[in-house]
Amino acid sequence: MADATIEAARDILGDSLDELRSAVAGCTAEQLKRRPGDDETNDLAVLATHALYSTRSWLSLATGAELPARDRPAEFLVVVDDVDAFLSWFDATAGECRALLDAADTFEPARTGIPTWRFDELDDGDQEPVTAAWAMLHALAHLREHVGHSQLTRQVAAPQA
Repeated sequence: MADATIEAARDILGDSLDELRSAVAGCTAEQLKRRPGDDETNDLAVLATHALYSTRSWLSLATGAELPARDRPAEFLVVVDDVDAFLSWFDATAGECRALLDAADTFEPARTGIPTWRFDELDDGDQEPVTAAWAMLHALAHLREHVGHSQLTRQVAAPQA
């Protein structure tokens, strides 16, 4: 029998990834890079990029997989010129996120790991470990927040797409 936590996470992750994909599907390159407000807002491409890289990182930590390389600041600088290439990348990265949970037979909620991609965000460079349970819950909640953000951004920045 599969681990109940992993099964629940797969279900929530799948729904969220499908909704995020729907938010960017059918958009032109211009619509993917249109900001709904001033320069302080993020476009759809940035939201999707950040959401997927973050989810992959946190799920890797949660499942005990090797942590992927990540350049968090670059996630907010992405510019889409080729929609097909962007959607291909999206699908591949979403697949990597799904694969992390598909490969996990058991879940060890008390296992700890260090989110190394956060070093740049801290002033003192000190990094505290988090539990696998915290990483899993954060991965799913953070993704869902960006799904909602992307849906609202789509309504404002690309309503006809």
